[in-house]
Amino acid sequence: MSNTFGAVTNRALMSHDHQVRPVRRNSRLRGHCEAGFWRAVSRREGWSLVVLAKRYEKLRKEAGNKNGPLGIVAIEVLEYMVNLIDHRTGRLEPSIATLMQKLNRSRDAIWKALNALRRHGFIDWLRRYVPTNKEGSGPQVQQTSNAYRLLRPRQAEYAVAGASSPLPLDREQAEQEKAITRAEHDVQEIGGRLVLEQMAEVQSTTGEWARRLLRLLDLRESVNRTESHIPYSLS
Repeated sequence: MSNTFGAVTNRALMSHDHQVRPVRRNSRLRGHCEAGFWRAVSRREGWSLVVLAKRYEKLRKEAGNKNGPLGIVAIEVLEYMVNLIDHRTGRLEPSIATLMQKLNRSRDAIWKALNALRRHGFIDWLRRYVPTNKEGSGPQVQQTSNAYRLLRPRQAEYAVAGASSPLPLDREQAEQEKAITRAEHDVQEIGGRLVLEQMAEVQSTTGEWARRLLRLLDLRESVNRTESHIPYSLS
């Protein structure tokens, strides 16, 4: 089979080797389809997207239900993707196996989470294939990990903005405000946000602490943007 750029639209190719997965319809050749698909996403944009997803999830969750339209696992997947993405190029291509391992979730849970994120406009993806480099009459290509793109859905933005009228400050909001205030103080103590972002790059307890502070700061910035009605987009 030719490895030219384009969608694989013919019947899925079944392999005699059961370890080679069949190529799914509309898959594209890895390395030849991502340039116009991936987009640069800053760290601030990424975490602002997580904040939006959490607020949208909470807003749309019906009384008595454990999850909203996205679900807990979808939020975990989105947070992992924001941590993983190459902010300069937008490169994002985790395999399902990687997501399962990193998040300690089943394949079914990961698939449901991905589809929920896509259905509500937070991500999109391209299916891809790669050559097998095998000779003979068997399949010459096999499925590989998807290429993912982060998106900022206007539907969620409008829903969250429309629900941002002043509400009584409950206990959860008060605790959140205290946490944000402490985070802002800690950032000043260590020398500013740039230092904090450098600390957040380290895979350690300190790095996790720094990432948690950044999430709190981004939460404050996201709330301020919503209240001032400043338009914002990843595209």
